[in-house]
This record gives sequence, structure tokens and C-alpha cells, in this order.
Amino acid sequence: MTSHPRDTPQFYLTAPSPCPYLPGQEERKVFTHLVGRRARDLNEILTQGGFRRSQTIAYRPACETCRACISVRVVVDDFRPTASQRRIIARNADLVGNPETNRPASEQYALFRRYLDARHGDGGMVDMTVLDYAMMIEDSHVDTHLVTYRRRGPDTAINGRGTGAPLALCLTDVLADGLSMVYSFYDPEEAARSLGTHMILDHIQRARALGLPYLYLGYWVEGSRKMDYKARFLPQERLLAQGWARVE
Repeated sequence: MTSHPRDTPQFYLTAPSPCPYLPGQEERKVFTHLVGRRARDLNEILTQGGFRRSQTIAYRPACETCRACISVRVVVDDFRPTASQRRIIARNADLVGNPETNRPASEQYALFRRYLDARHGDGGMVDMTVLDYAMMIEDSHVDTHLVTYRRRGPDTAINGRGTGAPLALCLTDVLADGLSMVYSFYDPEEAARSLGTHMILDHIQRARALGLPYLYLGYWVEGSRKMDYKARFLPQERLLAQGWARVE
């Protein structure tokens, strides 16, 4: 059978730009488009090979002088929370996360803007408009949904849903071998809850309930304070030159 042109991925290389994680370094990325009939299969293969998804683009670092960005995935069945992680779970017992269609909403964007302004005021996403946000959420050709975290309400025990404004959201891809946390954000005024960690812990439980072996966390960069937290979820596998290697 003749392959359709859109089924054959073409890879491209970006121009060098300042690295957002390590001072003095430059980053380059190799990327391809996730479109057409094989978008989902291609996303599966590329994620297992260290790529990340952003809308309809799959990318990974291709820096000339640095290999600091390392893909990590949590080994779901063997993960056991630490004492501090158990405290975070208990601290957020009044929240419930619900999978929802990846459809943008004004209350999401308001939370997203507060998060960026408080946590990433000098980052590359700070200028994102409401249209940019909408595209980030809904522009996908793979199995994607939002997990929205709200406070438990009087009817939660009946309908399983939270109530009120969202405190945190995570855009999540469902893969054949795991969940991939594409992007997450939360209310900066609720810093004491450690909502970023809570969402990861909750997604580990979600993957386990679905019978999926891994939770993909994206890139860990040793020496980057922004990425240090990913090393706390053990055991995990890191993608090295020889393949995925387990770290206890």
C-alpha cells in the first residue's frame, strides 16, 4: 500500500537560542509535525524515544555541546511515596481531580495567567494570549484530556466531581504505555499545598488504575533548579545513550 505523504514524518532543526535551564548554554531542537492518520502512533514512538509534544509538534533537544536534558519516566507499579510526599497527599485530600475534554475556558486562562506572572515572569510563555492558550489546550491529534483539580463539595461523594474554581490543571496525553504530563499549572496563592507535586502523585495513581506502567515527566536537567523536583519520584527510568536506565 502506498503511504500518504502526511504519514511520513519530516524532521527539522531549529536555530540556536539561549538555554532556559543552564546559563551560558545554547539550545537547539529537532522537531516534526504530529498530523495525519498516524499522528497517534507517531507520538507513541517518539515519546518512547525522548520526544515531547507541544500542540501538533513533537520535539527533543539536539544541542551541539550539551546533553543535560534527560527524559524521565516514573515506574508506576514500583513507586512508593516518601514521607514528605505522603504529607502532600494528605494536605490535598480536600481536592478532587476530574478528567475533562481538552476544551479551553476563561477560568482556565485566568489561572494560567496568574501562574505565569507569579512563577515564570521571565519565561518564554509569559506573552501567551488567550488564543495562544486555546491552541495549546485543544490543538492535538492524539488522545489528550485535561485533569482539573477543584475542592470537594457536598455532592462530590455522589458525582465524584469537585466544585468551585479550579486550583490546578494538567494537560495529559494517554499513551499505550503510560500517561504523559504535557503541561501543568496551578494557583500560585496555594503554594503551601505543593500542587505541582500533588498533580504528579495523582497522575501516578491514575496511571496505576489504568494499568499503565509509566508516567512521563519530560526532561530532567541536572543542575537546574527548575527541574530538580523530577528526580524525587523514584524509581524512575532515564533515557541515556544506551537506552532507558532504571534509577532507584
